[in-house]
Amino acid sequence: MRTRIFCRALFLSLFVLCTTSCRSSVVVDTANTDSIVFCKAEWDVDKQAGFTVKKLAITDKSLFESNQYITLIEIPPDSKRRLAFTVAKDTLLTTSELAQRTDAVAAINGSFFDMKYFNPVCYLRIDGVELGENTPGKDDTINRKYYQYASIKLRKGKPRLFIPDSNRMAEQQRPDSNIMTAGPMLLWKGERVPQRDDRTFVTHRHNRTALGITADGTIILLTADGRFKDIAEGLSLNELESVMKWLGCVNAINLDGGGSTTMFVRGRPNGGLLNHPSDNNRFDYQGERPVSNAILIL
Repeated sequence: MRTRIFCRALFLSLFVLCTTSCRSSVVVDTANTDSIVFCKAEWDVDKQAGFTVKKLAITDKSLFESNQYITLIEIPPDSKRRLAFTVAKDTLLTTSELAQRTDAVAAINGSFFDMKYFNPVCYLRIDGVELGENTPGKDDTINRKYYQYASIKLRKGKPRLFIPDSNRMAEQQRPDSNIMTAGPMLLWKGERVPQRDDRTFVTHRHNRTALGITADGTIILLTADGRFKDIAEGLSLNELESVMKWLGCVNAINLDGGGSTTMFVRGRPNGGLLNHPSDNNRFDYQGERPVSNAILIL
């Protein structure tokens, strides 16, 4: 009896400690130790005009028994900032170059692409012009690949997520002027989306880029650095799901990751790079990979 009372008191004390120390955007699962660690973590916060940049460095292997370096941009629902898609067209450019050639104040890398032919391999439409399609599989040219099952549509610069039909040409029938397909979907209507367990892309830890939307309409753009076990190991897709859910997202999509993962804010040190792109195999700010497309903050 005493043991039961003690355990209950300990649970309540942890709950109170975590919920009182959390930022309002973080949702804590008191039955999950990683959730509590994430909730209690101290973020470096930098307020910008219309959005906020937050950085989190876990250096004691307390989150998923690993070290992590996570950066996010948080855009409140009343912000005048808007999102836009951009594409390099017949070449590859870094995310920072794609941002700097426009009036973008910030950017993250976008969807998947072919590094040899430069073209997007997921559907992309910008201002009504189709610039990329869902490339077919070797044996199934009708249905889409598993990383093409989530899409972003922009309406007046505000993102909305949707799950497209299994037919890989389905986006062509939609009226929206701006669509970017990627995937898989991480969260849908507040629930975790089951992920495949037969792909290292899903189960292994990698650099990750994601976009999420909270219940009140806050937009979260997130990067998680990876490929450096002692500094930033990266996240599996299930771990990325957890992070986006703890941040309060009800819908969230996985974007291109790995060496493509990049977050840029104009005017910041290190050429505007906030994370550590890993295409040079070093944990610094020099490893930015040229990509096909990006998501801009205007």
